[in-house]
Amino acid sequence: MTTIDSPTASPLARTLRRLYFTRFGFAVVWALLLALVAANVAPLLTVLLVLYPLVDAASVFTELRAAGTSPRSRISETVNIVVSVLAAIALGWASFLSTAAVLGVWGVWAVLAGATQLLTGVSRRKLGGQWPLMVSGGLSVLVGFAFLAQGLSGASSVTSVAGYATLGGVLFLISAIRLARAARA
Repeated sequence: MTTIDSPTASPLARTLRRLYFTRFGFAVVWALLLALVAANVAPLLTVLLVLYPLVDAASVFTELRAAGTSPRSRISETVNIVVSVLAAIALGWASFLSTAAVLGVWGVWAVLAGATQLLTGVSRRKLGGQWPLMVSGGLSVLVGFAFLAQGLSGASSVTSVAGYATLGGVLFLISAIRLARAARA
């Protein structure tokens, strides 16, 4: 098991642990709401679609403010914030065009945000509890390409992103639990 060995890592681990538990809860609630409103409540769907990447950006900003991040992870986190804010804007716009446009934008965002998450996890691997986030980042890249393909083929439902969010939330939960164990070691 990897232990947290620097004086600044412990506050970072505590911040990440709380943040990851919060992200798990948000992802599950968001996915349930999306599944409930996707077919019939267009204005609320737009709000949900815009909200998810904004929460991602805010979460990554919180990570940036926490002590102990390496210059390498600062770059990937900053890119993630910018990409997520731009995705929120693009998703708001795409939600007025078509479901296929939403899936295309979501796919591009998932690829880019997943790549930055993977890089951040790799740069923090000595902290402990990061392998679930590396897996999540890698899966996000792969699934992002699938969403993009669905969008390009004219898909008519966005409910598949609820599963994406739920899986990401579960991986955040696993990471939070692993960080808690590393903090006690």
